Parts: sequence; structure tokens; C-alpha cells
Amino acid sequence: MASLRYITHGTCSRAINVEVEDGIVKSVEFEGGCNGNTKGVASLVEGMEVDIAIAKLEGITCGFKGTSCPDQLAKALTQLQEQE
Repeated sequence: MASLRYITHGTCSRAINVEVEDGIVKSVEFEGGCNGNTKGVASLVEGMEVDIAIAKLEGITCGFKGTSCPDQLAKALTQLQEQE
């Protein structure tokens, strides 16, 4: 199992803890951010293939920000893939 604590940039959440096993997202935990939304995003991607999660989340923005918590999760998953 691979894990990563990703420090977010440009979002209300401060960091994302991610665990992946055999190309499947096993767990996601946001530190900070909109509690209900981050729990919802985490719940939706758990059990999903990493590539699919990245494709669905990458590029999502929040308000006038150029990123979002889901986009930052995509970046964390991409970084984790690159480390394997």
C-alpha cells in the first residue's frame, strides 16, 4: 500500500492524506476545508481506480480560485502514482 500526505495549495483544506493499493483509492482524509464536501469527495473516490478519480476531479475549480479540494486530490493522486 502506498500513502502520501499532500500539502494543498490554494484551497481551504491544508493537506490530504491518501492511501492507494493496487491502483485503487483505499482512503482519503482532508485536513480542513468544507467538512461535508471533503467527506463527500473522499467517500465517492474510495474504491475507485486512481486513473478514473484523477480524470473526474482534475481541473475542477472553486469560485474564483484556479483549483479546488477535488483538483488538489487529483494532484495528490498523480504525485502518488509518480512515486510508485
